[in-house]
Amino acid sequence: MSARRTPAPARVLVVDDDRRYGEWLRHHLDVLCPQASVSMLNLEEFQRWCTTFSGRDCDLLMLAAPFGGSPEDPGAHGLTLLRRLREQPATPAVIALAEEGNELTAVRALQLGAVDYLPKRLLTPERLSTAVRIALRRVERRVARRLASLAHLSRDAELNADNADEQTVPPATTEAANAAPLQPSGIAALLTTNSEFIPGYTLRLKIGESEKAVVYLASSTHRGHNVALKVSKTLRDEAAGRQFLEREYTAVMAVRSPLVVEIYDYGVHGGFEYLAMEYLPRGDLKARILRGVSEQEALHYVAQIAAALAVVHESGLVHRDLKPPNVMLRDNDSVALIDFGLARSLDGSTISTQTGVLLGSPYYMSPEQAQGEPLDARSDFYSLGVICYELLTGQKPYIGGTAMELLQQHVNAPLPALPPDLTRYESFLGRLMAKSRGERFANAAEIIAAVTGLRGSVTPDLSATGEAQPSAA
Repeated sequence: MSARRTPAPARVLVVDDDRRYGEWLRHHLDVLCPQASVSMLNLEEFQRWCTTFSGRDCDLLMLAAPFGGSPEDPGAHGLTLLRRLREQPATPAVIALAEEGNELTAVRALQLGAVDYLPKRLLTPERLSTAVRIALRRVERRVARRLASLAHLSRDAELNADNADEQTVPPATTEAANAAPLQPSGIAALLTTNSEFIPGYTLRLKIGESEKAVVYLASSTHRGHNVALKVSKTLRDEAAGRQFLEREYTAVMAVRSPLVVEIYDYGVHGGFEYLAMEYLPRGDLKARILRGVSEQEALHYVAQIAAALAVVHESGLVHRDLKPPNVMLRDNDSVALIDFGLARSLDGSTISTQTGVLLGSPYYMSPEQAQGEPLDARSDFYSLGVICYELLTGQKPYIGGTAMELLQQHVNAPLPALPPDLTRYESFLGRLMAKSRGERFANAAEIIAAVTGLRGSVTPDLSATGEAQPSAA
């Protein structure tokens, strides 16, 4: 009997010229679809996407655009874009978020394939939740039909192979299989159909994606081994000053520690930034939490992350986006922090968020970050507290139907009670996740000392999690 397939995380694309509204959508989508990959484009970037992309890198599209006063209105850009999407070989499910528009344009949008049509000014978190849930169900049914079709084709191919008497092709050797580059799709297709688009690197497989970049497993001719190659999704804006990946490169190079991912190379090619870094095949802390961790392992990871934060803060930075997917694991069970795209200086001059725009994950955001205040190292400690709670219980401390509900809980709600067998951690978590930063641990050394004290009261668990036992922090 074949193993049941695990559904791949949904890939959601938000298209909107209003960055603040787009960020509002992204935060709510992070809550509604916590496993999803959410990306953002403006309308100009999206028009290039329509021209070059196959549509297979997006499952759900949130399209905010003017829909005009009638289907014939020259200003009904949303309808024009829907028509262009229909020309693609594979199209995502589309929720139209209409600026202007009326009943006539709504009908035409649905005729052109939109799953839902919502006037943008009337959109509420509840309506958004309903629309996204219905659209994703449609996506799941479409994927199920596609898999069934592929399975049928596979069976036919096997029958044909069994009946073939001549011209059989010998199976590829392991060496040849490893040498053959996988053809890139999605953002790589926008760059080029050549898997060696970035000179010196051959794209093998897409292994991650964020709002602004795609990460590939790539082979490096310079180093003779695989690297993780992060490529920006949009063209470099020369007028915008220091660029997204350039900021990350500068931040990580300032740290230089085994507790932070090693950066090999940064550059720009064809207008796209790229960043080459070490490839860590063991995966991230999010996947590790899903498999379950013991108390000893939880404390080990908390101490490791605290040690990593000590190095980051001593280098004059605050991470601002600390969460399990940004904590990678090495073979010796030590951690390596990644994704410094939101990192800012601790000197107070550049760390505040853009007015009206919240950056980071709502699940791990400190109260001061949720309120758009200037941040210091103690904001990262709060995020570490959320991770600690999740490591110990397997659950996030705050769950809400919308991003706003989550942020309000971070600001006002008391820390949820721990299970009876974990009450000894209440004081420790209380200091990590205090609403007032003045009541939190003052530095990472204090956190590590507190973890050392807690370790003495925990019986080592050598049960069969199948993971290497943690080394000392």
